[in-house]
Amino acid sequence: MKRLGSMLLASVMAISLCACGGNSDSSSDDPVKAKNNDSNFDKYISNTVISTGNNYMVDEAEKVTYRAYFPVEEYGKLEYCFYFSNTVDSTYDKGAIAFSGKPGGNYTIEGAWISDGGTGPDDKITNKTEVTFDGQKTKNVTPVDKFWSDSVEFNVEEGHYLVWEWTLTGKDIPCIYMSTLTSTTADKYNDGNFSYCDQIPLPQMIGAKREVKHNIAAIGDSITQGCMTEFMKYEFWAARISRLLGDDYGFYNCGLGWARTSDASLAGNWIERTKTAETVIVAFGTNDIISGEYQAEDGNTAEEINEYLKEVLDVLKDAGCKIIVFNAPPQDYDEAHEKIRLDYNELCKKTCEEYNAEYFDFASYLSHEDDPAKAIYGGHPNGEAGKIVSEAFVEKYKDFIG
Repeated sequence: MKRLGSMLLASVMAISLCACGGNSDSSSDDPVKAKNNDSNFDKYISNTVISTGNNYMVDEAEKVTYRAYFPVEEYGKLEYCFYFSNTVDSTYDKGAIAFSGKPGGNYTIEGAWISDGGTGPDDKITNKTEVTFDGQKTKNVTPVDKFWSDSVEFNVEEGHYLVWEWTLTGKDIPCIYMSTLTSTTADKYNDGNFSYCDQIPLPQMIGAKREVKHNIAAIGDSITQGCMTEFMKYEFWAARISRLLGDDYGFYNCGLGWARTSDASLAGNWIERTKTAETVIVAFGTNDIISGEYQAEDGNTAEEINEYLKEVLDVLKDAGCKIIVFNAPPQDYDEAHEKIRLDYNELCKKTCEEYNAEYFDFASYLSHEDDPAKAIYGGHPNGEAGKIVSEAFVEKYKDFIG
């Protein structure tokens, strides 16, 4: 098992999640066994299928205002609360800019607001409402800081977007590569002119006080995040599952581009947030096969990926989550990498049996039986694939989810 870089990350992997507008920690010498004692994750459920985790970093911002549009799962007047983590969740590319557990720098929140974005960016933004922190309009954020905003009541009309907006000043600010899934812009020169911005800092949870039958989370890579699907169509499998289940189910998308199973296995803040759901979907494999863990010279073997998967399942099992594991999808690999994928999928199936987890044959819906290596809907499955996968998933697991 390759563990290059694990010593470097050890100092930033301790988990502490804090209460709304305050600071309360859960502690353990072993981050894999750290208990999440933050009741806010029971009170506030994710209200968007757009992932807002951290897989990159903004080098520097000087009074830059960032704006993002979020489709909501439940409309109407709700009590919102927003969670933040000043740590990178997963490794991006080779990790030169961002890797799992990398602490953010010092930055200042100059102000934060939510608004009604109408039916899209062409509509006028209305009902701009301030978001505060411990009763203050501003907040100084330190490395590896974790905190909630104060709660705020807000109404999103049917068919409208929730807009998040905040102004930041500082260095090394963790962010997400949004990959054009939704409208993300920035006023970089503080002159009121917003332009396209794909690397955008955001809260790690757009939380709302919702009564739901069941709370689901999905942790995975860019395929879970929904990358390379059409702009503002929300047609990737996670979004479609959420729509099929309806707004009386919560769906927290924790997918991140370039993420590996090895990132999640470090038991950092990323999986600590994820495991607060009742059912967790685990969907990795592609980047493990191609790139391997942070600082690795090449991709992982099937056995290595499976061992990392077991470490992830240990965390989820310890938290009492129901678990559904997606196998590794086709990627038009060469012969050597395709063998790793097939071998991993066989090991994954056995591991699911061992952990009493559900095994979802994700790959079978994305290829033909006579040519299982070919990704017929693209390496990042398109909207048609999202429809096929989501319908099959809901048909199979609706009763399991409850």
